[in-house]
Amino acid sequence: MITAIQPTISYGRTAQSGFLTTATDLDPYPYQVGYGNRFATEAIPGTLPQGRNTPQKCKYDLFSEQLNGTPFVSARSSQQHAWFYRIRPSVAHRPVTMSVDNPNLAASFAVSNLSTKFLPRDQSWGAFPIPDDSDPVDFVQGLKTIGGHGDAMIKEGLAVHTYTANLSMGKTAFCNNDGDFLILPQQGRLDIQTEFGHLMVRPGELVVIPAGIRFKVKLPDGSARGYIQEIFGTHYELPELGPVGSNGMAMPRDFEYPVASFDVDQTTWTIVVKLAGRLFEYEQEHTPFDVVAWHGNYAPYKYATEKFVNSATVEKEQSDPSIYCVLMAKSKTPGVALTELLVFTPRWSVTTNSFRPPYYHRNVCTELMGMIYGEWKGSATLLEPGGLTYEPSLMPHGESYERWREATTTELLPERINENTLAFMLHISGHIALTDFALEKSGTLHEIQANFWDGFDGGFTKHIDQIDRDLDSAGLDGLRRTDKAQEAKEIEGE
Repeated sequence: MITAIQPTISYGRTAQSGFLTTATDLDPYPYQVGYGNRFATEAIPGTLPQGRNTPQKCKYDLFSEQLNGTPFVSARSSQQHAWFYRIRPSVAHRPVTMSVDNPNLAASFAVSNLSTKFLPRDQSWGAFPIPDDSDPVDFVQGLKTIGGHGDAMIKEGLAVHTYTANLSMGKTAFCNNDGDFLILPQQGRLDIQTEFGHLMVRPGELVVIPAGIRFKVKLPDGSARGYIQEIFGTHYELPELGPVGSNGMAMPRDFEYPVASFDVDQTTWTIVVKLAGRLFEYEQEHTPFDVVAWHGNYAPYKYATEKFVNSATVEKEQSDPSIYCVLMAKSKTPGVALTELLVFTPRWSVTTNSFRPPYYHRNVCTELMGMIYGEWKGSATLLEPGGLTYEPSLMPHGESYERWREATTTELLPERINENTLAFMLHISGHIALTDFALEKSGTLHEIQANFWDGFDGGFTKHIDQIDRDLDSAGLDGLRRTDKAQEAKEIEGE
């Protein structure tokens, strides 16, 4: 019997564009994804020139403009820059003048700076207060420096700030020429418009805005509070994965970048510039957010910390906290980080015969911890959402005696920790100077508990008999035997 040959049926489809995220109730904007990619995006199709960056005449009479984040003569692997195609060039503005200064900003942390102090003691602050409605404060006015080291003018070091605000920025944009901002909202979303496009950043996300990028901040939830780490002369990058392999920790595909978006606006705008911790300003008769298309790899981005992939020990001991690193920045010392951002998210704790709380420690790095939401279980420092703790370089820290006793006697069972909690640490190489604002003006600095560590009981001396037996079994003199021998000699001498 002859069977008719059935025609081959095939199915398929081809993607029509690259991947973009979709809007949510909390974030109306789409994003490109992929850490460190060289993106190309245009709000009007066909705007980007092909095969060149500076054609004799750009489409629609746009202006081509480059923004460099690294010097021209840099290793190819480290080159960061972007090309804009905009309605008016950035140079079209009025003269630069001094702005209303923010006295709580700092960018130099030398020992000679009398407004900062290096202190070898731990400190903690409660939640930094948000201004009353009767006192309108925008993002720039609400910046306050907690501490730092190095100097923005020699492009080395960093600063740690907090921000509190209750006013959107209107027709004002901010440009930070000192360093890269890593912003961690704690209360209230930040609706950030940049030259590259829009980013909506909520508590639980972070956003990085590299130096030299103009942006404005609107407050869709009415008020906002959060933390900022600013680095000088370098850029954030993903940490090396080492034996973790090719997957884990903060994965590159989870970093989100804005798509091109422009406004047509020929009204007066004010651009505020931060340089050496001082504020300057200039006016221009057009919006700074007029980029119709851009391409490059020097751009702002955001990341949702709940996407972090925890990797910790599953049998015994403790992993070093660097296993929780999302982003780091290199120092000028080869192989040494300037700073690392660590996040503490919900995970399992399952180790056996191990001390599970943070061990007693003297760290060459300074540890600054903040909390986005939840409750921190540490017993030695007061940490609350919106607050901060400070452990100076090489100074001892750890848990209370009660916490130690509990951790060394309790039955160890698998348990979930950090549920409904998000805390972070800035793990900073070297010493940190604290500002006058942090030590005298913040109003939230906790008093040091002078007798907190007095209750430690050295249990070693309760085991002298057992220790002597163990020493005797090893053929060694016991601890008390030396005392008895000395007593015998004294008696003979009499």
